[in-house]
Amino acid sequence: MTRVRLSVAERREELLRAAVEQIEARGVAAVRIADVASALGVSNALVLYHFASKEQLLAAAFAHAAEADLAHLRRLLGRRTTAVRRLRAAVRWYAPTGQAKGWRLWIEGWAASLRDPELRRVAASLDQEWKAALTRVIAEGAAAGEFPCPDPAEAAWRLTALLDGLAVQTTAYAGPLSRTAMLRWADAALARELGLPGGERRE
Repeated sequence: MTRVRLSVAERREELLRAAVEQIEARGVAAVRIADVASALGVSNALVLYHFASKEQLLAAAFAHAAEADLAHLRRLLGRRTTAVRRLRAAVRWYAPTGQAKGWRLWIEGWAASLRDPELRRVAASLDQEWKAALTRVIAEGAAAGEFPCPDPAEAAWRLTALLDGLAVQTTAYAGPLSRTAMLRWADAALARELGLPGGERRE
């Protein structure tokens, strides 16, 4: 069967989707250029024409997948409602038991980035974008008098650190924590950071 000729942008998109599928199936460390090429029925040379190395391909694939979740986060935080409502919607979606699809990929990326400088650079940049998006909305809410928060950036860091940690636990050790408990913890953490009712610290 004759293959349809794709534009450069379309071919890159196809390669990135295939690379993400291979990462999900095999893990970052095990994926080879040959695996991506074989999945699409193309040559290794074609993959390397678009991405000069395996490291570049995997970093771009990780960014491609993570950007979809980041775009959804921006849509949630961009709604025309109070900062509290936007933040609650974002936390419930971002929580490990929410609808965000990229947790397994993020965990793969974190592990691989310890030895891959290119992937580490991309993952760190995307992580900063997540935190910056939350920081902006927390700052907006504080400025509008919705809640007291003297340091929105610190609040965003603490909140995402909790959610990231819960994601590792629930992804690596599925089962011990219910969705109800997870969402309750996420809501309580947000309320605590914003000084809202229900966020009392328990010693």
